[in-house]
Amino acid sequence: MSFPKPNLAVDLALITVMDGHLCCLLMNRQDAVEVGGDWALPGGFVHIDETIEQTALRVLQQKAGMETAYLEQLFTYGNLNRDPRERVVSVSHFALVPAKNLAKAVRGKNQLALARIIVNWDGETGGAASAFSEKLGTLNLAFDHADMLGDVVKRLRGKLNYSDIALELLPEFFTLRQAQEIYEAILGHKLTKPAFRRKLTDRKTIEPTGQRETASAFRPAELYTRI
Repeated sequence: MSFPKPNLAVDLALITVMDGHLCCLLMNRQDAVEVGGDWALPGGFVHIDETIEQTALRVLQQKAGMETAYLEQLFTYGNLNRDPRERVVSVSHFALVPAKNLAKAVRGKNQLALARIIVNWDGETGGAASAFSEKLGTLNLAFDHADMLGDVVKRLRGKLNYSDIALELLPEFFTLRQAQEIYEAILGHKLTKPAFRRKLTDRKTIEPTGQRETASAFRPAELYTRI
């Protein structure tokens, strides 16, 4: 006896911080247009000979041209009407990528866009997010990808107090000012500089390099790196 089976997919939110804003990579996907949207997160169906993690890596490589990044599984989305064309269950993931790397992935590709993630809720309240591009305005997201982006923000905010996940968004060498900008972009509000720096350095997961930044508009600050 045969039974109808849903399709299994992976959607991937590639996240970075640019100019003080939490941003994501979006694709102008044909299937998004077919369901009444314009833009969507990169994604793909799980092949019969792949694990879900292998599919996430393949999407990262094929859609963003990246071999590796910090990847974390987010949530499984199985609403009956999330794709009006057919039954699709999506295991969403997010990837944290330094801004320079994600900007390189988008450069020269009209089907890709870097957009700001906008939420209208505080803390870890949760809810859908929207996406805004300086060039294109508010982007019309397909499927349930507004919910996915909102869940990414909620997850990141929830992990800041007990992990150093935000440091994945920084380059190898960074200043404490740059680290604070990352935390503020995720949280959506400003932080007190002395308290933030004391808390970050007390965790003993970063260390000073003894070198200072160059070509800075600010007073050259000491560079740190992750231990």
